[in-house]
Amino acid sequence: MRKLYYIVMLSLLVTSCEDVIDVDVPNAPPRLVIDASINWFKGTLGNEQLIKLTLSAPYFDENVPPANDAIVTVTNEDNVVFNFEEVNNTGTYVNGNFVPEIDASYTLNISYNGETYTATETLMSVTSVDTVEQKNDGGFSGDEIEIKAFYTDPVNEENFYFYQFRTDTDTSSEVYDDEFTDGNQIFAFYSDEDLEVGNEITITNYGISERFYEFMFILLQQSGDDGGGPFETQPATVRGNCKNETNPANFPFGYFRLSQADTVSYTVQ
Repeated sequence: MRKLYYIVMLSLLVTSCEDVIDVDVPNAPPRLVIDASINWFKGTLGNEQLIKLTLSAPYFDENVPPANDAIVTVTNEDNVVFNFEEVNNTGTYVNGNFVPEIDASYTLNISYNGETYTATETLMSVTSVDTVEQKNDGGFSGDEIEIKAFYTDPVNEENFYFYQFRTDTDTSSEVYDDEFTDGNQIFAFYSDEDLEVGNEITITNYGISERFYEFMFILLQQSGDDGGGPFETQPATVRGNCKNETNPANFPFGYFRLSQADTVSYTVQ
């Protein structure tokens, strides 16, 4: 009888797994999402820049709606205004005559749907990537390829870095600060079990402000592999530096960032 009981219980469990569960996800009014990353890559004029505006959407929606017909400007310390014009109703706004200046302050102004959004940030400098090294016996099992991008931190300066490693199939992001490494040569780290000989990796280092470092640090914690399980506290909304001047309660998502950037390409050996 006990064996029969176990069989019946197993049958019930397997059957219950086949039931379709409708998840009732609450819907909220769409908010403006601001992707305003001004990047001045070393060796370029930095005059061509873009800002992308979208709207938040329900969790299961596959399409991200663009925010069309906004008025977008960036103003520098000398009150020079750079106008960003939308391209073909895509929500992407471009400017071809931007003038980047290290340590200069810039103000973003967006007029959208009768409301005004603003943010102010400083264009941060960055140190170049010195060398890239590869290790073929990395990872827990000793069979993963590890990549280290070395850079030399300036002495007696407070610096923050945003590193991205991009392949054809993956993008990895990390932030670093020099609190314990000031003036030393240190490295950003990347490893992927799917890396193979011949793969191309684009490594980019962005100079960032302390506030953006804190913003990204929280985002990366929430979105990483250790970001929690079914019994963890749900992530809180991470507020960027953009604010709604007209209706503060209708705050936007996203961030206005200005960075000098250095990028190198590396081929896995």
